[in-house]
Amino acid sequence: VTFAFWLRYPNPFASHVLAVDVLDRHVDERGVLKTTRLVLKKGKVPKWFPESFMKNSEAFIIEESEVNPKTKTMVTRTKNLNHVRIMQVEETQTFTQHGQNPEWTSCKTEARIISRFGWGMTSRIEGFGQTNFAANAIKVMINNENGHL
Repeated sequence: VTFAFWLRYPNPFASHVLAVDVLDRHVDERGVLKTTRLVLKKGKVPKWFPESFMKNSEAFIIEESEVNPKTKTMVTRTKNLNHVRIMQVEETQTFTQHGQNPEWTSCKTEARIISRFGWGMTSRIEGFGQTNFAANAIKVMINNENGHL
């Protein structure tokens, strides 16, 4: 599962991902593999958002992951590094061995979407982020059921 996670980009189902680079990878004193990657993604800006505030919708994402082979878990944390005043997205995914079938993997995804934009648009921006996040999560589940990562 962890190998597939790292190999998921580039792929034809994720054309919004422009580049991925490993910044650091090491095994700590507990035997946990820690990886930090920098991801460049092309984002969407809603039609109602003023163009003058964001000319470039590309965002740098920092992704930190920890793989613990003893507990058979992988935890990933991602957050955008730019456009944070408009919308900050922090996502945590926890992959564990399924409780009833050791051949399966369970994945729990949590996200926090925060806007500090102001001007009466904060809740609208956060709502846009939440809707997009939920729609993308559904796409991922459908692709995974069809054998795609």
